[in-house]
Amino acid sequence: MTDKTLGFIGLGMMGGPMARNLLAAGYRLLVLDTRPEALAPVVEAGGEAMASPAEIASAAETVLVSLPTPPVVETVALGAGGLIEGTAIKTYVDLSTTGPVIARKVAAALADKGVQCLDAPVSGGERGASAGTLSLMVSGSKDTYAAVQPILEVIGKKSFYVGPDAGMGQTVKVANNYLSATSNLSTAEALVMGTKSGLDPQTMLDVINVSSGRNNATEDKYPTFVMPRDFRSMRTELILKDVTLFTDEAEEQGVPTWVASAVRQFLAHAVGQGRGDDPSISLIKMIEEWAGVEVKGKQAEGSK
Repeated sequence: MTDKTLGFIGLGMMGGPMARNLLAAGYRLLVLDTRPEALAPVVEAGGEAMASPAEIASAAETVLVSLPTPPVVETVALGAGGLIEGTAIKTYVDLSTTGPVIARKVAAALADKGVQCLDAPVSGGERGASAGTLSLMVSGSKDTYAAVQPILEVIGKKSFYVGPDAGMGQTVKVANNYLSATSNLSTAEALVMGTKSGLDPQTMLDVINVSSGRNNATEDKYPTFVMPRDFRSMRTELILKDVTLFTDEAEEQGVPTWVASAVRQFLAHAVGQGRGDDPSISLIKMIEEWAGVEVKGKQAEGSK
């Protein structure tokens, strides 16, 4: 791929770092975000602010988006002033977690305009986005996937081609995020129970992490965020969105989801209690409040 001009829409927690990494790699970026505070750092790094998705899609052959919800993705791609009205766009890469339904709808509409579409959701959080070490789950034309490899290699270190059909990458992603949400909440329950029983939570993590219960939450998220009481991660309302996308697809496929339904119910309750903007890793606080204990490491002692 020789054209170094790209469009990039959505410069939030994930999109901002990805865009800055592409600028650092020598790409020219035409950028857009509705929030000035998200747009400004990328423009300062060299991005060129544009007025609309259509304007970007009339100036760049390849456009990437990293957006928070399926309705926003649909509006940016297919709405008035959307990418579908652009005159130059040939390749569309969706880095968002939109679910397979919207991915298929957008791909079908853009294909009618001669645009090749890849759904390429990412995993690895803000730290991975900043470091350029995200994993990507990509579906669509294999030739298009090969053509954008130089771009994807800037964004992440592990890129998986999961199939030719629109929505396949999204299906893998919502399954992954469901498992992530489940490990977060189950780890919270386990550590709160142990702490209430008189166990040291750090000792519990040490044991679990060399035993069969280990998972990403016990190995990374809890040592990094919970034990020092430094809660930073994706917003709870976005995790609820992802788990709902998973259960919706499971229902469409006739797959029962007993555990996922319980996880979704907990997340919906948390959002209903006003915790939608809170980091999802901080949901342990709800269980702590009910149990009357706090899970924290020695590094957090005396910090409150």
